[in-house]
Amino acid sequence: MTQLNVLDATRVEHGGYKVDVRRGERIGRVSSEWFSRPADERYLSLSELYAAVRGRAERSRTRTAESSAIRVEANRDDAERLTLLLPGEDVPLAPTHWSFGQLTTMVGAPSTYLRQLPAPLAAINLQYGLTSHRGELIKTLVVEDGRVELRAVTGPDYGRIYDNELVAAVQRIAGNGTGDTRWKVPGVLDWATGIYNPRVDVTKNTTTLYASDRDVFLFLVDDLNPIEAGKLPDGSPDLYFRGFYCWNSEVGAKTLGIASFYLRAVCQNRNLWGVEDFEEITIRHSKYAASRFAHEAAPALTRFANSSPMPFVNGIKAARDRIVARTDDDRTEFLRKRGFGKSETAKIIETVLAEEGHKPESVFDFVQGITAVARDKPHQDVRLSLEGQAKKLLDRVA
Repeated sequence: MTQLNVLDATRVEHGGYKVDVRRGERIGRVSSEWFSRPADERYLSLSELYAAVRGRAERSRTRTAESSAIRVEANRDDAERLTLLLPGEDVPLAPTHWSFGQLTTMVGAPSTYLRQLPAPLAAINLQYGLTSHRGELIKTLVVEDGRVELRAVTGPDYGRIYDNELVAAVQRIAGNGTGDTRWKVPGVLDWATGIYNPRVDVTKNTTTLYASDRDVFLFLVDDLNPIEAGKLPDGSPDLYFRGFYCWNSEVGAKTLGIASFYLRAVCQNRNLWGVEDFEEITIRHSKYAASRFAHEAAPALTRFANSSPMPFVNGIKAARDRIVARTDDDRTEFLRKRGFGKSETAKIIETVLAEEGHKPESVFDFVQGITAVARDKPHQDVRLSLEGQAKKLLDRVA
C-alpha cells in the first residue's frame, strides 16, 4: 500500500497523522539555519525570496582586476572607514565584512588583527599585501545599493552561480512554496500527541526560506501526501513524506548543494526526524560550476520532485522481509562481521528490543537499531560513521 486510505486522507485534511520518530536519523541542518537567521533573512514565499536575491543580482556586476593595481584608501578623520579603488573606476568601493575577510585571506594578512587597527594603518598593511600578491588577478563582485559595496573577492577562475538561479530552479517544481504545488514549507510535530500537522501558517517563525547577504537556504516538503512503507509494531502505518533542502552562496561563503530524503516529521525547532534514504549533491564554485548546476544539480532536483516513491517503498519492504538472524548468536555474528564492537553490538540489539518489542531479525531491524544508537552519539564523526553503515545495509538490500 503506497497511498493513504480514505480515513488517513481525511486526517491529513483535518489535523494530521500519527508518526513514529524513534526510527531513522535525526538531521539538525535545517534547525541550525532556523536558529541563526534574524527576521530580515526570513521569507514567507519563494516569490518574495526570488525578488530579493534577483534584485541584488541585477544591481551587481563582476570584473577581473590586477591585485597590484587596486588602491586602498582611508581618511584620518574617519578611523573606521576604509575603501578600495579598482583600476578604471571613479567611485571607491566599501568592502563588506565578508569581502574584507576574503581579501585579507587572499593576500595572507590577518583579518582579525587588521579589523582592530585604525583604518589608515589597516590600509597600509592591506596595500602592501595587494602589491605583493602572487596571484595577480582577482575577481570582484560589486553591488550598487545606496552605496557601492564590494560583496566578494575570489580567484579569477571562480565559477559563480547566483542565488536567484537556485531559487528559480526550485520555483519550477515548487511554485511559491506555500501550497500552490505539492511542495511547501513544512508543518509541525506535536510532541505531546505524536501527531504531525502538515497545515501550519507560514510566518517568520515557521518559514524555512532564508537568504542573507552571503547565502540562500531553502527547505521544502511534500507532507500533504504521506506514503506508507510498512507497519509499526502496533500495526499502524509507518508514514513518510519527501523533503529536500538546498543552499548556495554567490559570494564564495559555501558550496552549492542539494539534499533529498524521506522523513517522518519536522518539529517546531525544524529538526528533521525519522530521516531515511538521504542523498546529497555538492558543487564547488570552480570554473565549470555553472555548467554542472545546469546539467547535474537542477535536473536531479526535478527528478526527485517528480519521481515515484515506489523504489523507496520497495527498498524498505525488501529490508523488512530479509531475515538475517534468528538466534542471539546470529545477531552477534551479523554485527561483529560488519565491524561493530562487543559493546555496540549489545547496545544495538537492546535498542531494537526496547523500541520494536522484539530482537532484531531483519535487515530493517538492524538498520533501525544502528541509527537509533547513532542518534545518542555526541561526536558527529562517530554518528555519521554509524549512519553510513546503516545506509549501506539498506542500499545493499534495496
